[in-house]
Amino acid sequence: MAKTTKKLMNTPIPLPRKKPAAKKSAAVPTRPDAEHDLLTGTVLDALHATIEARKGADPSSSHSAKLMSRGTAKVAQKFGEEAVECLIEAVAGNRNELIAESADVLYHLMVMWVNADVAPHEVWAELERRKGVSGIAEKASRVQKLATAFGVATRKIP
Repeated sequence: MAKTTKKLMNTPIPLPRKKPAAKKSAAVPTRPDAEHDLLTGTVLDALHATIEARKGADPSSSHSAKLMSRGTAKVAQKFGEEAVECLIEAVAGNRNELIAESADVLYHLMVMWVNADVAPHEVWAELERRKGVSGIAEKASRVQKLATAFGVATRKIP
């Protein structure tokens, strides 16, 4: 074995140091019961207002305007892509990526709402209406209404 090879083999290789955990921002709640605008929906209302303000803006100056200028089908497609990315991260158990993709889903949902002239308060009202109603019972009522509308005599839940 050559001298240089022996020397290289006996030289300790520095191991990468583990980065210290990033400090959590005081603005981000660490408990589900923490009182903060992020938990009240205010941040979603503000996001909606920002996207609404960009509706009809120059597509070269705003991502929201660019999406909406491409039409409803493209807005819906982009929302679907983000939703799929979100569920992939959820299934993979990638918590941080799930958080990031969830933010993307909420943003693209808001773009879709603005594009369709849906205001957040309308969705909040629907959620309030459903409060205290079993999800199973609520879905069954929708299926029954749909069956009745199409003249199908069934009570089966698909």
